[in-house]
Amino acid sequence: MAPAAMRTAAQSLSGAKPVSYWLDDPAKPAALPALTGDEHADLLVIGGGYSGLWTALIAKERDPGRDVVLIEGHEVGWAASGRNGGFCAASLTHGLANGVERWPDEIAKLEELGERNLDAIEAAVARYGIDCEFERTGEIDVATEPHQLEELREWQEELVKLGITGVDFLDRDALRAEVDSPTFLGGLWDRNGVAMLHPAKLAWGLKRACQELGVRIYEHTRGLDLVRSGPGMAVRTPYGRIFARRVALGTNIFPSLVKRVRPYTVPVYDYALMTEPLTPQQLESIGWKGRQGLGDSANQFHYFRLSADNRILWGGYDAIYPYGGRLSADLDQRPETFLKLAEQFFDCFPQLSGLNFSHAWGGAIDTCSRFTAFFGTAHQGRVAYAAGYTGLGVGSTRFGADVMLDLLAGEETERTRLEMVRSKPMPFPPEPFAWAGIEITKRSLARADSNGGHRNLWLKTMDKLGLGFDS
Repeated sequence: MAPAAMRTAAQSLSGAKPVSYWLDDPAKPAALPALTGDEHADLLVIGGGYSGLWTALIAKERDPGRDVVLIEGHEVGWAASGRNGGFCAASLTHGLANGVERWPDEIAKLEELGERNLDAIEAAVARYGIDCEFERTGEIDVATEPHQLEELREWQEELVKLGITGVDFLDRDALRAEVDSPTFLGGLWDRNGVAMLHPAKLAWGLKRACQELGVRIYEHTRGLDLVRSGPGMAVRTPYGRIFARRVALGTNIFPSLVKRVRPYTVPVYDYALMTEPLTPQQLESIGWKGRQGLGDSANQFHYFRLSADNRILWGGYDAIYPYGGRLSADLDQRPETFLKLAEQFFDCFPQLSGLNFSHAWGGAIDTCSRFTAFFGTAHQGRVAYAAGYTGLGVGSTRFGADVMLDLLAGEETERTRLEMVRSKPMPFPPEPFAWAGIEITKRSLARADSNGGHRNLWLKTMDKLGLGFDS
């Protein structure tokens, strides 16, 4: 990028707040008190993100008499659930292509369950009056390179063979009539399989709904250890203990209280920017009347969407794995990534030159080697867990909550019979092998993006083994 353009990108960041736009909202509810002393429950849910909140809510919906406690180490929705892009997808498999590759015999059922899951989220938002700016506008996968356009055409043909409807191919002119960027060559529009929403307001709304159903929530209450206690389990917290018949773990990227689960996930730091609200003239210059979510088709991809007040969220591209899987608030801010994202934003939308960014933030999400959630139990079925959502947990965590509750009940259901639920991904190796493998993969993916999509021997070997790295 030319020095003048770089200066423009840097200037656009000068007033950006170092916090998630979604969490920087006056609607944020006050924190609840921490647990002190001992508590007892039928079900203890650990984690106050989407995974834990959906589990607690559905547990009460299934059995209103069940005594449910939820604990959260900080505040509900403060982590990945409050800083993601707000893309709520029907896919349970990190996209249809990943699902077809891994579970071809189950893909029809997985797609059906995913559609029902998204419908159930929309119904819950309405039923509990959750004002989370839910818009079922769909998502467009955008080609910005010729090889990506060809891949999208081929995938559209494959979708027809699979009997998948509601996904339309857009040529360059049709796409630019929806959202205008000189970099766009074409796209695939999934018209009904993705909703846009305000992620923090969804978490806060689920928190309120849980309380209304009788769930007792304790914030600033971290689960420190998990041990057997008579017929159930006991969890120690900083100021007390909780005794429960069953425990559901929705801690995702944070170290699991079931230690054998930890090698299956690694933290990936993802970053995003939010612009100031666009003026009517700026919005007209790019179109975007349909308010769809968008994502480009590169390996190092961007995701972008409009907020309710017509800001543009622009995130992705860099996926940073810290050596040793270190989790630190210091990593939530990465100026070199923010500058790169700003430069790429103005490459995509040069007509918005002069627009400033109001917020710049990042944080860790959990990824696993198959890109989509895995499940299991411990302590002879008294504990269930779900993790590894790899950035697509806004919608699929609700499905994961149902799976955990099925497993805790010892029930065989259409969910627990799935190979996706019964199998595990390949665990990540110990250091320094994890870091080295991830770095080689990232560099190989970057080379593929700049080399017509050609995948080198390393990536082809990873593909054959069903392994990968993504955010």
